[in-house]
Amino acid sequence: MHTDFERCLRAVRSKDARFDGWFYTAVRTTRIYCRPSCPVVPPKPENMTFYPSAAAAQQAGYRACKRCRPDASPGSPQWDERADCVARAMRLIADGVVDREGVPGLAARLGYSTRQVERQLLAELGAGPLALARAQRAQTARLLIETTELPMADVAFAAGFASIRTFNDTVREVFALAPTELRRRARPGTGAAALPGTLALRLPFRQPLCPGNLFGHLAATAVPGVEEWRDGAYRRTLALPYGHGIVALTPRADHIECRLSLTDLRDLAGAIARCRRMLDLDADPEAVDGLLGEDPVLAPLVRKAPGRRVPRTVDADEFAVRAVLGQQVSTAAARTHAGRLVTAYGRKIDDPAGGLTHLFPAPAELAALDPETLAMPRTRRATLTTMITALADGTVQLGVGSDRDRARAQLAALPGVGPWTVECIAMRALGDPDAFTPTDLGLRRAAAGLGLPATPAALIRHSARWRPWRAYAVQYLWATDDHPINHLPTD
Repeated sequence: MHTDFERCLRAVRSKDARFDGWFYTAVRTTRIYCRPSCPVVPPKPENMTFYPSAAAAQQAGYRACKRCRPDASPGSPQWDERADCVARAMRLIADGVVDREGVPGLAARLGYSTRQVERQLLAELGAGPLALARAQRAQTARLLIETTELPMADVAFAAGFASIRTFNDTVREVFALAPTELRRRARPGTGAAALPGTLALRLPFRQPLCPGNLFGHLAATAVPGVEEWRDGAYRRTLALPYGHGIVALTPRADHIECRLSLTDLRDLAGAIARCRRMLDLDADPEAVDGLLGEDPVLAPLVRKAPGRRVPRTVDADEFAVRAVLGQQVSTAAARTHAGRLVTAYGRKIDDPAGGLTHLFPAPAELAALDPETLAMPRTRRATLTTMITALADGTVQLGVGSDRDRARAQLAALPGVGPWTVECIAMRALGDPDAFTPTDLGLRRAAAGLGLPATPAALIRHSARWRPWRAYAVQYLWATDDHPINHLPTD
């Protein structure tokens, strides 16, 4: 979008927050870059330059605006929507792969050479993987500076910087303030009150957002010991590269209140990225609802509760196991099965603030599973152990940088894994916005009640008009049922 000057100019003049994260406005005279919705008086058009990423603007010598804080805007929806190399790279960078494994590690996960990855990112984003990772480190540093009392040396290494000098230089260059000045200027009361040892953050999103099905689904399907709904917040444990954490997410009018407790602060950026991905916060609801609202059948549903998101997951392997456990059983039965696995194989953790007790076991930890101990049909026990083995040995790869088409094929090749399971995993674990489950009983019942075709083949043909947002159409159709997944918990 950043190459369409007139369209970007209209967005800046109207201060349209829908375009925050899509592009960034750099002002040549002040050497400052902003988000499109910046409240200041727009500069003259001849002084504007548009960039596709904050990293590109920073690399060109521009500093972040202190009014609109472009580093804290929602992420670009295209990295969730697209499945090409650049989008996969951006998802991996957000998950901290460059900080942990370097550019060669990023390239290896993508299946390209380092040179190819750098060339593609430079061509599309105006910045290479190191610059993009540096921009993310700067944003993480700002969060820690403004929301904690950590010594600056601890902030530097927790944010991923190799030295304190690099940390100081980067913060000054990006924000035009020294780290100590950033902390001094942080206004009291801008964040939520947090317990000692907990980080209080605000996760931005594009309006509108319908929290009912999003948090309702997560709460209704919560695995005991791993997830819970408590005091108006969805809480869950997180297995992270350097340790583990606990997050509490509360929906607010214009943001998601996020409280994070981590055993290692180096996991902060990755934990935030996983929470944003789980809540689908970088979606573009205007684009989704605009297309779905053109269907006369879906239009009333869209008008009634616009901004529905797809409830996703913080761990793709975890969801794949849970999808198999949920085959042909009720939500309550699936929770029971998952809870038993957690109790038997999950690592125990301490949660002073609530009732969380375990991390969901990784496939390697489930390798010792005795299928005979599972109270389910023999064929489904075999499917579960096959899925666990495939995830553990890499036969099936579902990480944030996975190729969606390849992952679908890998899943479909497993005995007992049918189209419903493949599409559920594609929708919620792989983040495919066009995933569709035409054989789902609830979806077919909703379709029949609205006068849509109820057979899978006919429903697939009708759904062509909803592409590429069929996963969101599923959420609107499911919402016609009075199931707990569609309602924000009241207790």
